[in-house]
Amino acid sequence: MTPLRIHHAAVICSDYARSKRFYSEVLGLRIVAETYRAERDSWKLDLALADGTQIELFSFAVAPPRLSWPEAQGLRHLAFAVDDIDANVEALAQKGVKVEPVRIDELTGARFTFFFDPDGLPLELVEPVRP
Repeated sequence: MTPLRIHHAAVICSDYARSKRFYSEVLGLRIVAETYRAERDSWKLDLALADGTQIELFSFAVAPPRLSWPEAQGLRHLAFAVDDIDANVEALAQKGVKVEPVRIDELTGARFTFFFDPDGLPLELVEPVRP
């Protein structure tokens, strides 16, 4: 087996309209496709980042909430690489998104910060160290 890259991550939300607005308007991800599946009473929204990586946003009527605190096993967070973390933090703040203070990763030297989607899913911005 030789995986090439991550194709997509799937996120289940509690309020489809609110999360659709957050991921498409606040984060600026491009909407690729939107599908309503009547048999499941579920929406599926395919969103793309500039490099083609996708996020699939799902809504399900009876999805249980995700445990975040204390940290549970499983996917910890989604991280987005950015060229200018300060500009991205400012853009999020202008849209009303609370962002933690920028820190420096002690192992890599990269600058990073966390914020949360409407359901409390931890999202990270990371500005990789340039060679």
